[in-house]
Amino acid sequence: MKIKNLIDEDFVNYKKPSMFIGTSKCNNFKCDKECGKPVCQNSELAKAPTIEIDNENLINRYLNNPITEAITIGGLEPFDTFEELYQFIKDFRRKSNDDIIIYTGYYPEEISEKIRQLSLFLNIIIKFGRFIPNQKPHYDIVLGIELASDNQEAIRMEDLI
Repeated sequence: MKIKNLIDEDFVNYKKPSMFIGTSKCNNFKCDKECGKPVCQNSELAKAPTIEIDNENLINRYLNNPITEAITIGGLEPFDTFEELYQFIKDFRRKSNDDIIIYTGYYPEEISEKIRQLSLFLNIIIKFGRFIPNQKPHYDIVLGIELASDNQEAIRMEDLI
């Protein structure tokens, strides 16, 4: 898997301690385009070097950490590297049914086919919605954290299909 960031113990993006994996691409910086100015909180991450790491290595690193209870995938845009995302989840599910949270700037209707493919897996949560500046943050009950824009929402996979 090609990644830009890896945090072994993240306590910010989900109510449970998670391993955070920052993906390597965002094809069109849709948040910036819709706002008409640079607003992406991950724009600096896009400039970071890409690291290639074996799925098995990532999974074992996670499993050998007694603190983490979930995997959070975000960074740039996980759905723009969908084949890698899907393969990682498939590999991870062979060893664990822990929660996997995917942060995306897409809305469900924009990636419905990819959601359908991911519906084969248990315990998947997707945080949908682009960042819009000057919105009031709100508490998301599914993630157990505050999200930056009121158009953003996390949904459990079983509630999507």
